[in-house]
Amino acid sequence: MKMAVQYRIEGTTLPVLTVTLQPGERVYSSSGGMSWMTQHVEMETNTGGGLGKMFKRALSGESLFIVDYFVNGGTGEVAFAAEFPGKIVDLNLAPGNQIIVQKDAFLCAEKSVDMDMHFRKRLGAGLFGGEGFILQKLTGPGLAFVNFDGEIVERTLAPGETLRVDTGHVAMFEPAVDFDIQMVRGFKNILLGGEGLFLATLRGPGKVWLQTMPMSKLAAKIAQFMPQVGGKGQSGGVNVSLFGGDN
Repeated sequence: MKMAVQYRIEGTTLPVLTVTLQPGERVYSSSGGMSWMTQHVEMETNTGGGLGKMFKRALSGESLFIVDYFVNGGTGEVAFAAEFPGKIVDLNLAPGNQIIVQKDAFLCAEKSVDMDMHFRKRLGAGLFGGEGFILQKLTGPGLAFVNFDGEIVERTLAPGETLRVDTGHVAMFEPAVDFDIQMVRGFKNILLGGEGLFLATLRGPGKVWLQTMPMSKLAAKIAQFMPQVGGKGQSGGVNVSLFGGDN
């Protein structure tokens, strides 16, 4: 039986994954995903399965090309750092096992793991899903690594049990879980509830993983504190206050 690659995950808020490669072992990531590597590691850019795969990756928010990392002699290390505050999660997928993850979550995987776009049967989930608009499917065998926003909360849903979630908080779920998008009920809830028009509906059986700090919400919160062009007392300039006081 083939042994999985050796790896370690270091850090807390902004973690980094380091994979140790032996001759014959390969991992791949989206182009631009690597942070650093030792001298014996080589890289090879490719289409990752032809034009069809390239098109699907583009739709799911990934780069057109993927990069393989390997060594021809000795051992080497290649590192993949998180791009935002959160958690790096390792997924040990058995042959044929699948997991559905949010777009942009993929970090890297062993070459035996297939990454593909996950199509929804319902039109609503595709049109109004927000973070869940495009989903990615990882199929084993092998190790895969994903990066989620904030902390991770795991829930196990019983058959028929339903969880309604703000779409940006859906991180990952098993294929047995039914995923759909439903409109928020009630006129006042839509206008004043602050949750938008739609919520994700996850129906068991199966496991779901939720992320506590979607990047979309973090970006919106940061934008409130960004300097404004043409701020007070200036014309066409940028007014920056580091300490929140008036100058």
